[in-house]
Amino acid sequence: MGHTTARIGAALLLAFLCMAAVPAQQAVQQDALKLYREKKYTDAIAVCEKELAANPNNMDSYSVLCWSLIATDRYLEAEQRATEARKLNSYDTRLMEALGEAKYFLGKNNEALSMFQRFIANASETSKDIGLVYYYMGEIYIRQSRFQHADIAFSAAVRSSPTRDYWWTRLGYAREKTGDYKSALTAYDKALSLNAAQYDAKRGKERCQEKL
Repeated sequence: MGHTTARIGAALLLAFLCMAAVPAQQAVQQDALKLYREKKYTDAIAVCEKELAANPNNMDSYSVLCWSLIATDRYLEAEQRATEARKLNSYDTRLMEALGEAKYFLGKNNEALSMFQRFIANASETSKDIGLVYYYMGEIYIRQSRFQHADIAFSAAVRSSPTRDYWWTRLGYAREKTGDYKSALTAYDKALSLNAAQYDAKRGKERCQEKL
């Protein structure tokens, strides 16, 4: 009887410990994200590395790690870790965006575009990153002097995030470069309505007014 009671007690204790382990792991993951949101990027990186040492398949940890590496301008590391993560799950849109962003800052324009296009094909139109992805695509098209493509990308970006004055400014610039000065003025005016001190929008508006 005593042995049976002891076994039952041990089993209950083991079950309790297993149940407690899940919230504990979730708390660690939440801490990394919390640190990232608080802009404590170095601390977030350290937490994520510990998580990945314990569980190399943790896509949440990879995501926060890559975001934090990008936030600290460690683009090559972000590219490497995002590539590593995508070998585990190539359909995780968080890693698509992070890899595209890292490649963007590394100047790998075509590779970044390819990854951003893949993100758009897989992500919801309501994704929190959709506007940012379109913005980066617009900037790449500007780099490549593909100004009509840039117009389309920036237009999509401001539809998603209509209060970004700098994005409206870049839309104005793309339109200005295509010679569509009237539409460029509309974009510059919108940027200035959001931020009257937006210098690039002021200059762009002056240039377009001289052309009309």
